[in-house]
Amino acid sequence: MTRAVLILFLLAGGTSPAQVAELSGTVSLFVLAPTPARSRDQGVLRDYLRAESHVAFDRRMQRYEALETPEDIARYQVGLRTRFIDELGGFPSRTELNPRIVGRLQGDGFHVENIIFESQPGFHVTANLYLPEEPPPHPVVLMPCGHLENGKAGYQEAAILLVRSGAAVLCYDPIGQGERRQISALETSMSGVKSAVGYFEPTVEHTILNVAPILLGRSLATYMIWDGIRAIDYLETRADLDTTRLGCAGNSGGGMMSSYLMALDPRISAAATACFITTSRLKNESPGPGDAEQNIHAQYLLGIDHPDFLIMHAPRPALIGAATRDFVPIAGTWDAFRQAKRIYTRLGYTERIDLVETDANHGFSVQLREGVARWMRRWLLGVDEVIFEQPARLFSGRELQCTAGGQVLELAGARTIFELYREEATRQKADRTRAWRELSDAQRRKQVQQVAGIRPWKDLPTFKTEQRGIVTRPHYRIEKLLIAPEEGVPLPALRFVPANPDGNAWLYVHGQGKHVDAMPGGLIEGIVRGGAEVLAVDLRGFGETAMYPWRYGPPDVTGNNGAEASIAYMLGQSLLGMRAGDILLAAKLLAEVDGAPMRRIGLMGFDDATLPALHAAAVESWLFSTVRLVHSIRSWESVIEVTIPRRQLESVVHGAFRIYDLPELAELAGNVQYIESVDATGQLIHH
Repeated sequence: MTRAVLILFLLAGGTSPAQVAELSGTVSLFVLAPTPARSRDQGVLRDYLRAESHVAFDRRMQRYEALETPEDIARYQVGLRTRFIDELGGFPSRTELNPRIVGRLQGDGFHVENIIFESQPGFHVTANLYLPEEPPPHPVVLMPCGHLENGKAGYQEAAILLVRSGAAVLCYDPIGQGERRQISALETSMSGVKSAVGYFEPTVEHTILNVAPILLGRSLATYMIWDGIRAIDYLETRADLDTTRLGCAGNSGGGMMSSYLMALDPRISAAATACFITTSRLKNESPGPGDAEQNIHAQYLLGIDHPDFLIMHAPRPALIGAATRDFVPIAGTWDAFRQAKRIYTRLGYTERIDLVETDANHGFSVQLREGVARWMRRWLLGVDEVIFEQPARLFSGRELQCTAGGQVLELAGARTIFELYREEATRQKADRTRAWRELSDAQRRKQVQQVAGIRPWKDLPTFKTEQRGIVTRPHYRIEKLLIAPEEGVPLPALRFVPANPDGNAWLYVHGQGKHVDAMPGGLIEGIVRGGAEVLAVDLRGFGETAMYPWRYGPPDVTGNNGAEASIAYMLGQSLLGMRAGDILLAAKLLAEVDGAPMRRIGLMGFDDATLPALHAAAVESWLFSTVRLVHSIRSWESVIEVTIPRRQLESVVHGAFRIYDLPELAELAGNVQYIESVDATGQLIHH
């Protein structure tokens, strides 16, 4: 549909648009005052979420400081662990591992078995098991990998040092790395997103893989943690391993996974986490929220911070590895260590937690590897002595490969993580459909409000409106407004007032900003010259308040506000819910005219603003006479069905698919018209 046809469609009989003017004519429509140059990771949305986060961190510290007795600490541990698992959506059922040894390598004083097992049916995990030559049974260390392209092959120096120190080591590929890529090289190249190595970088792949599970009330972390738990299950099947002496150690992303596993799995008797532990208070300042699997829903709201992974593990031994020049804030690392140390001391085991810091950049440097090896010898072998890493021949990536072709998806019967998502979605859809059918519309709206975090109309905050100037054009004027619904949240707006109003009104929201159709001769002018009033608003994170995509990328995968969406997510909120609330506030401003009775208004949503618009219309359908959505997806099921959803991270709601999908919202809203709908990859749907 051309822009001219779209104007006529929206006008329903209004006048034709004038000649389109130069885009430079919109410069005067900015509402916010120019600000001094700021770094790309600064902006009003981040400032607002930072302040909200600090409130949550302060509440957590109050709870922490109240821990005085072992009984207090035990209750704290149980509560955190329960909440952690709940927010992960629970774990799958244990199924057959079907392990097999597919190769054997000989090293200097040790040997390596190449192993494949299934953490879920058809979902293969590739691993290398390093075994000492001494007689078994051996203590064993589970080693999750950090975010390296080649997965387990990149961590063999640490594994060799540990195995030479007397402990077996199981090092396995994480989802999306090494032999466990979930997005093929072909799909990567067809996505239009640049990749230097044929595949997405692991952190980009993980971001993509985390969109669907959010809708399902899970996380990519759920599946990654389950891989680690099932790896321990596999180790328990081996007669040559003594899993009563089980360690877990990892660096960077492996440090994250070691932190999760030591907090959740009591079988781990000693742990070491390197280049990960800090505090969220400092980490959100720089470098910002972590990779997809590091962001657990509502963890800030529930009081789960990095020190708590250590505290949940207490009083079992735990070592923190840190690098002075790491991008992981070293000051936060020492703060977390101090918090955990106080808990260990209160439990009577002060010697069971320690910190090793090396003057290095981010990475599993030799000093950290040696610190981990000494820690594991002390607590798993009962040997407390200084050891140093000796030169070792490293195996090639091909030698450590467990599959013939280098990727598990080439195995017969292999399933992708996307298939696991779709299987869960099918189950949830059946349950949801039955439950939804039994509810009244009022109950349905209440559930949508609760899940998405949208305040009911009666609870909307009192907002302030400030006029920032007037622009006069033939037949109408533009009032530049600043709507302030809460402290630190400016909503720049343009109110288009016709010279001869007919009483009709439209609310316009666009993912790129209020200015898109505001130029002379544009869509909005065509509507206003027809007699209708239009209020165009920048929802938070759009237009003048848009963030630079500073932490996550590329933006056509994540959107511009991916980092802010993640911070909101950890606060137990959603950008979509916040934006739907912004729409309702703007609608209230537009619907209330000079003390006259409320008038129903039309709602236009474009691009990334369509789903907030649909949610707002669904929960307060009485307010909107018509809802027109341009370039919108039609269902969240379509997001789960595709491999690479585009720009959806900002618009998904945790656990929403359990309760409703977008078609149910359209029914609640009534009179929803879709114009030039797109699929979840951003392509127009042609009927």
